[in-house]
Amino acid sequence: MSYRKANLSLLGDPATRGRAADGNTRAGANLICLALGCLLVGPVLVAATGCESAGRRKPVSASQIVELEDQKSELEREIKGLKQENEKLNKQVEVLLGLPEDRLQNIHRLRRVKITRYTNFYDKDDDGKREKLVVYLQPIDEDGDIIKAPGTVDVQLWDLNKENGKALLGEWHIGQNELRKLWFKTIVTVNYRLTFDVADKVENPKDPMTVYATFTDYLTGKVFKEQKAIKPPPE
Repeated sequence: MSYRKANLSLLGDPATRGRAADGNTRAGANLICLALGCLLVGPVLVAATGCESAGRRKPVSASQIVELEDQKSELEREIKGLKQENEKLNKQVEVLLGLPEDRLQNIHRLRRVKITRYTNFYDKDDDGKREKLVVYLQPIDEDGDIIKAPGTVDVQLWDLNKENGKALLGEWHIGQNELRKLWFKTIVTVNYRLTFDVADKVENPKDPMTVYATFTDYLTGKVFKEQKAIKPPPE
């Protein structure tokens, strides 16, 4: 009976209840602080561990060393090649500086182009049909000499006896890179030889037709035009 009264007296004492409450509050606060500390310190420890791991470099393997040495050798070869090319360019500049300023006036100047008399239809596979149109074109300079002038060529084949809209039988374009491979030499003369397939354009040419050629000179940018009527030879 006295024990229960003592306990009741403690519970009924406001001062005692206050001290108990303060103790519980401090204990709870300590627990909260401890939890916050763990939350804050944990990531720091993890980050520190990560930094330490990142700071450790893996040893370079033998294959990586060989690869790096190969790359170094390749770069050294490229540098050497660039130096040699630079030396060549410097020598060219020195030569150009020593030439007269009017040197461009002394080079060959194109005056006209000519479609030669050998331009015609030909049977190249001996089947009795002239399925190829061969155009022989000569660039001629101011001195009357035939020269291998660089440029492009546009060729058109016309049958002027047909009505409008059907007279143009075919047209072709030859660029500079292809044209320079078509320079053709014989014992008699030299010229560009241009060959075109006309099997699907002209079945069996018998009537006269007209060939138009447009030559664009790469040196001056001038355009030269020429045309020629061709008549297939008798069979």
